[in-house]
Amino acid sequence: MVDDMTKTSVRLEGRCHRRCTFMLVRTARHFPLIISHHLHPSRTRSATQTFQLSLGIAAAASRGLRSMEHLKTAPEVPTTKPPPTTAESSAEDTSLAPTDTTADEEKPLPAGLLPGETVVKEGKAAILFPSANEVFYNPVQEFNRDLTCAVITEFARDLLAQRGVKVVVPGEKERVVVSLSEETNEDDAQTEEKNGAESPAVTATVGEKCERGLRVLEGLAASGLRSVRFALEVPGLQSVTANDFSTKAAALIARNAQYNGVSHLLEASCRDASMLMYEMRGKKERFDVIDLDPYGSPASFLDAAVQAVSEGGLLCVTCTDMAVMAGNSGETCYSKYGSVSIKAKYCHEMALRIILHSLDQRAGVYQRYIQPLLSVSVDFYIRVFVRVFTGQAMVKNSASKQALVYNCVGCGSFHLQRMGRRTSNGKHMKYSPAAGPPVGPECEHCGQRHQLGGPIWAEPIYDLAFVQKVLSAVSGNPSRFGTSKRIEGMLSMVTEELEDVPLYYTMDSLSSTIHCSTPPLLQFKSALLHAGHRVSLSHACKNAIKTDAPPAAIWDVMRCWEKANPVKREKLSETSPAFKILSTEPSLEACFTVREDANPQSRKRHLTRFQENPQAFWGPKARAKAGGGIATNLQDKRKKCQNKRKNQITDSSEVKNFHCKKFRQGTCNNGDKCGYSHNLEQTTEEKME
Repeated sequence: MVDDMTKTSVRLEGRCHRRCTFMLVRTARHFPLIISHHLHPSRTRSATQTFQLSLGIAAAASRGLRSMEHLKTAPEVPTTKPPPTTAESSAEDTSLAPTDTTADEEKPLPAGLLPGETVVKEGKAAILFPSANEVFYNPVQEFNRDLTCAVITEFARDLLAQRGVKVVVPGEKERVVVSLSEETNEDDAQTEEKNGAESPAVTATVGEKCERGLRVLEGLAASGLRSVRFALEVPGLQSVTANDFSTKAAALIARNAQYNGVSHLLEASCRDASMLMYEMRGKKERFDVIDLDPYGSPASFLDAAVQAVSEGGLLCVTCTDMAVMAGNSGETCYSKYGSVSIKAKYCHEMALRIILHSLDQRAGVYQRYIQPLLSVSVDFYIRVFVRVFTGQAMVKNSASKQALVYNCVGCGSFHLQRMGRRTSNGKHMKYSPAAGPPVGPECEHCGQRHQLGGPIWAEPIYDLAFVQKVLSAVSGNPSRFGTSKRIEGMLSMVTEELEDVPLYYTMDSLSSTIHCSTPPLLQFKSALLHAGHRVSLSHACKNAIKTDAPPAAIWDVMRCWEKANPVKREKLSETSPAFKILSTEPSLEACFTVREDANPQSRKRHLTRFQENPQAFWGPKARAKAGGGIATNLQDKRKKCQNKRKNQITDSSEVKNFHCKKFRQGTCNNGDKCGYSHNLEQTTEEKME
């Protein structure tokens, strides 16, 4: 009798266990639907509680629950070590190469780490990544994330000071203004002392929620690494919303927030980024900071972003579609950004001005305008930080801030034509169409035709005072970021640029046009300085020259250099740009004696300005698949397409090495006379390899 009762109780317990597991798995299937509810606080149940409960249910179902106690409470935060410091994270390898399976079997998994996962450390964040690489991650973008944390920190410092909140950054000493010049300004020092004496009583530190703080949105968060770093490294935040359209990415974001102990600040969202920003465009619902870092073009998100950012808020945008913005597809660039790109030596700075033009144009539709704080061209992408304001009167200035570009295809000379003109008439501003064009049918220097590009942003692409604040903070606390040296070098070059001079020339293009040796950089700069012109370098190109000198003065300097380093005139074609340029006598006598002010401070101090490639194949990684996972054959495809046009087949017998597509489809009627191979067995063997 006792044995029968025992068997009956075991059967009942097994049925309950199976029903429980079925209910949990079914609940986990509805996980994407639960994620999207956290943005609506008007629902009956707390959105955060619902989200945490769903995560606990899904995780418990995958491990196989043996009791119902896990459903009564929220999931426990895994007990892990505190996030690593910057010094520790810099020593870690951020590669996603699969680990040794033998070592995994011998060593127990850390707390909170599922089988097949690895931990990537960057800054103060420790991020969980599946070994299948189902969520996009690029370790080369660490500089981008470090720079963004530095910019948002200074933005929060300025904005929260108006709200009576003082921002406290770990490891930061008293603020010291960094000036690249050797001279000191006593007035600036007195101003800093006054500002320090009137510090607000309320302080905001990293990792703590600030009620008067910033509301941050990362529209395309992927693993949530950037948002987790915001929560751990940027003080003065009220909330961080990490959004991604992928359910796998959203689940990983929530786990990473819990793993790093920032669930009180970071909220995971699984929404369409544009729809999310459109819904939050109300004045009381807007975000103070919006970060857009898509794979490719951000064009489809810009319209929603300029509406969802608060008054005077910060908009951070990354563009990695440099092939389009650098002139390879001008028609595609126009369809996305409303501007025609040109394949010229100044293409990287032009790409920056194209995205600023697009942002200003879309903001103007809603009576808003932009104020660029920082715009940089780095590696294989560009990054802009702009503030967005509202003002109908200021929007009228938009036309005079844009310009068309006339680029000579022969010598590379360029001229800018403003789209509008504004003149001050007392207290009022008068607006009128611009007069042009600034060039004739042919180039006055080489006789070649002009290309028309733009419109582009023709105003300064950065705020000098703000950049100096970021530079001061980074150089005063170098242990905060792993790429502090490069940030310091990059921002130093930005502060040295001529902010009112768009675009630049390059030394190699000037010398190759007239087929002469390239003059040393300092000697060429000194010649322009001796002639009374302003000149600087550019952060966008290593051998670039930005100057307010007209093209005629630049070619006069090159003619003087050619006289000291003559070329063989008899080998020049009479129709070539070099022949026509050198046929004209220079109107000035250039002096190539090196001046002291020709060498900028960033170059004298040997700052890290243009670093070497950090690793092999360091460029853009493969796009994440819609169903999860990342293509692994990207490098094979690149190698296959390398030198595709250079190594063209000249021998007809080599064509036999290629398979006939028509024969594979069953439509080839040439038989043995076909010049391509009909051997399908060889095709199968190659696929197996």
